[in-house]
Amino acid sequence: MAEPFSWVPAGINTDVPSAARVYDFLLGGGHNFASDRVVGEKVLQVLRDGRAIASSNRSFMRRAVLLMMQQGIDQFLDLGSGIPTVGNVHEIVQQENPDARVVYVDYDEVAVSHSQLILEGNENAGVVQADMCRPQDVLSDPVVKDLIDFSKPVGLLMVAVLHFVSDEKGPAEVVARYRDAVPPGSLIALSHLTADFKPQEMGSVVEAMKHSRDPMYFRSLEEFQPMFAGMEVLEPGVVPAPKWHAELGPAGEGGPEDVYVGVGRKV
Repeated sequence: MAEPFSWVPAGINTDVPSAARVYDFLLGGGHNFASDRVVGEKVLQVLRDGRAIASSNRSFMRRAVLLMMQQGIDQFLDLGSGIPTVGNVHEIVQQENPDARVVYVDYDEVAVSHSQLILEGNENAGVVQADMCRPQDVLSDPVVKDLIDFSKPVGLLMVAVLHFVSDEKGPAEVVARYRDAVPPGSLIALSHLTADFKPQEMGSVVEAMKHSRDPMYFRSLEEFQPMFAGMEVLEPGVVPAPKWHAELGPAGEGGPEDVYVGVGRKV
C-alpha cells in the first residue's frame, strides 16, 4: 500500500497548525492536516471572504513576478514561500525563460519537503529551510549562493509573510537587511494583511492563530509603508492588492482590500 503522506517529513507533529498549511487550506490546496483545517475553518467563520483574501494575495504575487520579468529580472528569491501550489514562482518565470533561477525559503518542514519533491530535477530552482528573519543564514546558504548572482538585480518576494513577524523581530529591519544585500535595480515585492477595513473580524483571526505555530500581527497602512524605506516605490504605490496593476492579470477588482501590497526598486 502506498504511503499516503510521503511528503510529510519524519518527526513532524501534525497536531500543531502552521501558517503555511493554513494558507494552503485557504487556497484550496491538499497539503494540510486536520489541525490546520480546524484553524482555517475558525478563520472562515469570522472572515467569510478569507479564501478571496488569500487568493487576492496570491494573484498579487503572480503580477509582481510578471512585472519583475518585464523589467529584465531573471532570478528570484522567495522568502516565506509556503507550500507550493499551482502557479508558483518557478512555474511563472520558467514558462517564459527556462534559464531563470528561483530559490524558495521557508522554515516549515512540510513546505520545504514538498518543494523539494516538485523541484526534483530542476537545476535552476532550489529550496532552503531557514528562518527568513535570520538573513545571514539565508544569504549564506549554499543553495542561495549557487543559484543567485548578487552582482545582478534580484526579484525579492516577501509575500503574505511579514504579518507573521512580531514587532520584537523588527519586520522593517528584516526587509532592510535584504534590501541592503541585493544590488541596485533589484525589485522587492511586499504584501501585508491589515485590520484597517475589518478591525473586529481581523481581531478574531489574530485570536484564532494565537496558539498556532505562527501568531499573526496585522498592521495599518502607516505601519506598513515604512518597510519600503530606501526604495523607490513603483506606481501605483502602496495600495490594496486589487488596485495593483490589474492589467497584468486577474486582480480581483472590487474584491477584498485587506492586503496592502507594493513593489520597491533599490536605487
